[in-house]
Amino acid sequence: MRRVRRRWLVTGAGGLLGRDVVARLGPRAVGLDRRALDVTDPVAVRAALAALRPAVVVNCAAWTAVDDAETHEREALLVNGTAARYLAESCAELGCVLLHVSTDYVFGGDACVPYAEGALPGPRTAYGRTKLVGERAVLELLPERGYVVRTAWLYGAGGGNFVRTMIGAEAARETVDVVDDQRGQPTWTVDLADRLRALGRAALAGRAPAGVYHGTNGGDGTWCELARETYQLLGSDPARVRATSSAAFPRPAARPAYSVLGHDRWHAAGLEPPRAWREALAEAFPALVSAGRR
Repeated sequence: MRRVRRRWLVTGAGGLLGRDVVARLGPRAVGLDRRALDVTDPVAVRAALAALRPAVVVNCAAWTAVDDAETHEREALLVNGTAARYLAESCAELGCVLLHVSTDYVFGGDACVPYAEGALPGPRTAYGRTKLVGERAVLELLPERGYVVRTAWLYGAGGGNFVRTMIGAEAARETVDVVDDQRGQPTWTVDLADRLRALGRAALAGRAPAGVYHGTNGGDGTWCELARETYQLLGSDPARVRATSSAAFPRPAARPAYSVLGHDRWHAAGLEPPRAWREALAEAFPALVSAGRR
């Protein structure tokens, strides 16, 4: 009888999300950071997958410097688009499931209701364009084993992020100005890692249809609301966070005004969508505070 492969390969394993994916998968996971595997090298990608022969590949490798992508779109495309194609090609050859992590930036951010998984993309930034190229490669080359999981507003204990910045600001500054005209879904990396694990298992069992899923915590809020929730959890006065507009913080890449994603496709896989963001933040908070003290 043929032995079923259960090993998982995580690319970009040294990043904010990749670290938690490896941790949540446990002994079955092989995590490769960018020093161990250059996903922009097709020969290296093919060799790594051929040697490990994983059942599932979770691609957390990405160019995430949104502003820098505006002036380095070619380099961002190599990581976000071309590398995703290399991984999809190797997965197609070896029969692997590919879970490819993408972003809300593939949308224009001008909606007023949550973007459905099948909504038409329309990126307005170089970063969004390059990530959309990667999505399309995965869906084209792996129509039955390719999964695109879009996420947004990630925070976690394993690296720099907005919530940890606000924890530091509360101790260092009397007040802080935070934009209140961008709405999205703060997402804990541990919750996303758990959803990726569940989706991969469902894919291996033949229960999860291939395609696009949205991996963000439920509900929505603005950056200002997230900062005030952070202060509240610290036992501090949320009024120390002052609301301002995006115009006060001009950036090379325009931030989406509305980045709320719908979660309907999880039910098609027999899985629960991610929980509400405030509940997740409360559970994540002790680890976030501890990480900031190290």
